[in-house]
Amino acid sequence: MTDRSSMIRVDQAGEYGATRIYAGQIAVMGDRAPHSAKVRGMAEQEAAHLARFNALMARRGTRPTALQPVWSVAGYALGAATALIGPEAAMACTAAVEEEIDRHYSRQLDDLAASGDDPELAGMIEEFREDERAHRDAALAAGAERAPAYPLLHAAIRLGCRAAIRLSERI
Repeated sequence: MTDRSSMIRVDQAGEYGATRIYAGQIAVMGDRAPHSAKVRGMAEQEAAHLARFNALMARRGTRPTALQPVWSVAGYALGAATALIGPEAAMACTAAVEEEIDRHYSRQLDDLAASGDDPELAGMIEEFREDERAHRDAALAAGAERAPAYPLLHAAIRLGCRAAIRLSERI
């Protein structure tokens, strides 16, 4: 069974990272690029997820990851870089990140279901997982797979997400 503090810490870090990715994309795309309204809407949902995880951390006395400054810079840089490549690359970034987060949240939900000891956390994760799936689907519908070097970009971003998850669970 995974420690609940570790779950909350890594999930808060992920939601924080997502807000930074979208901030980088929005800084480059502004309001003029294709899908910019969609990106702003997803960014607002991620900010709401982050606020709820921040509140849960405060209530439960869970410390944030010490890597938060790294995720701030890395997330913003990833968002800006993919947006600079083009709107499809920005959507490819979203699709890859959300695919990995769906996988991560599903594993956590399996763990929580097995123990049945934290319905509040399970409910949040299940709700947020559905939002992340919707973001992934929207990104794919917006042309993520048409991004330059999509398979490579997709695989690299997913690998980075997996590494960030493992590090944030521990540090």
